[in-house]
Amino acid sequence: MQPAAQTRLATILLVALTAVWGSTFFLIRDLVQALPAVDFLAVRFTIAAVIMLVVFWRPVRALSRRQVLVGAGLGALYGLAQIFQTQGLATTPASVSGFITGSYVVLTPVFTAVILRERVPGSTWAAVGLATCGLALLSLNGLTVGVGEAVTLLAAALYALHIVGLGRHSASGIATGLSVVQMVVIAVLCLVGALPGGLVLPSTPRQWGTVLYMVVFASILALWVQTWAQAHLPATRAAIVSALPRGGRSSGRRIVRLPMQGVLESATPLQWSTGPPRPLRRTHRHRGGSSPRSTAKRPRDPGHGWRGMRAKVALSGRRPGRPSDSYSAGQSGRRGAGPSERAAA
Repeated sequence: MQPAAQTRLATILLVALTAVWGSTFFLIRDLVQALPAVDFLAVRFTIAAVIMLVVFWRPVRALSRRQVLVGAGLGALYGLAQIFQTQGLATTPASVSGFITGSYVVLTPVFTAVILRERVPGSTWAAVGLATCGLALLSLNGLTVGVGEAVTLLAAALYALHIVGLGRHSASGIATGLSVVQMVVIAVLCLVGALPGGLVLPSTPRQWGTVLYMVVFASILALWVQTWAQAHLPATRAAIVSALPRGGRSSGRRIVRLPMQGVLESATPLQWSTGPPRPLRRTHRHRGGSSPRSTAKRPRDPGHGWRGMRAKVALSGRRPGRPSDSYSAGQSGRRGAGPSERAAA
C-alpha cells in the first residue's frame, strides 16, 4: 500500500474510532454508579488481554526485548489514564469529563515540542485552537473545577504522553504485538488497584453487555487501531482527528446521536489530514501495448472539415455547398439525365 493510502486509511480508522470513544462516556458513567471504577476497568481489560493473548500470541513473540519494554511503558501510561479518567467520571458530568479529557489535543503538541524537540507549525496550533473551541461549544454549559475535574485533567496529560510515545515508537509491522503488550500491562495495573478491596463483578445482563461492548470495541479494536494508525500519522494530527467527538451537550435524556455526531464533526480534520489532492495525469495507451503516448495536440489537416470540403468543391468547379447538398444534387441530376448524359457522366 502506498504511503498516501496508508495515511488516508489511518485517518479514516481514527475517525471511526472516535465514534466508539464518544459512545463510552455515558455508558461508563451509568456503570460506575453500580461498580467501583477500578473494578470495572479490571474486568474490562483483563477479558480484553486474555482474548488478545490467545488470538495474537505470535506477533507478541516476534517482538524484541526493547519493543516489549516500549509497549509496557505505553501500557502503563494508558492504564493510569484510564484509571484517573474513570475515577473522575464518577463525580464529574459526562459532558464536562469529555471536554477535559479532550484537552489532550492541546497538551500533545506541547509535549511534542518539549520532549521530542520537534517544531510544531503554526497551522497545527491553529487547528488545536479550533478543536478546543469546538469541544467547549459541544460540551460546556458551565465549568467548575473540583477534585474530579483535576483528576480528569491528569488523565488527559497521560493520554497526551501516550499519543506522543506511540507516534515515536509505533510501526505497522509491530502494531499488533505492541497492542497486546499494552493491553496486558493495563490489565495488570487495574487488577492491582482492584484486588485490595475485593473485585466486584457486574451483576445484571445490562451491565455485562456494557462491559462486553467496552471489551470488543473500546479496548481491543480501539487500542489496535490507535497503535497502527499512529505508525502513519504524526502525534498532533492524530490527537486533533480524535478530539472533537469526546464532547456532547447533555439534556434530560442520554445522547444517542453522539457516535454519529463524532464522525461528522471529525470531517474537518479528515480534510486536511489526508493531504492536498493530487493532480490527475491523463495518459493514453496504445491498443497493442501499455506504453503511454504523447497528449500533444496534432496539427490539423487543412483538407479536413467543412472549410477543406469547400475548397475542394471550388477547385472541382462544382457548386459550393454542404457535402450532403452536393451529393444529393449530383444524385438527383444523374437520376434526371438521359442515357447519353449518364454515359457521358
